[in-house]
Amino acid sequence: MAKRGVFWLIDDTILAVPFENDARIGIAKSGNNYNHRLLWEYVRPRKCNKQYDYYPRGRLEFSNKGEPVIYMYRNIDTKYIPKIMDCFGITKEPKIHIDGSNHYKSHFDC
Repeated sequence: MAKRGVFWLIDDTILAVPFENDARIGIAKSGNNYNHRLLWEYVRPRKCNKQYDYYPRGRLEFSNKGEPVIYMYRNIDTKYIPKIMDCFGITKEPKIHIDGSNHYKSHFDC
């Protein structure tokens, strides 16, 4: 079943966290969804001392018509789209929204 959620690109690997309806940790104040910053301490790889915004990241959402949309920063190559789709159970080609805002900025932009 397709799910919304957030992801990071860490050393050529996608760390995906599909949203669970009964989630209690890492939830955004503004809605029923994960927040990268709040979730990071629970999902970051062991031995990783980097902050949540060190790695490139993004999220998968659904439009009000039920269409999948991937929001991600410009430094994530589109070659990762099939893996992101797989991680969230997406079978329909998603709309890709490259987000250049500070919201998704990572250390690659310094």
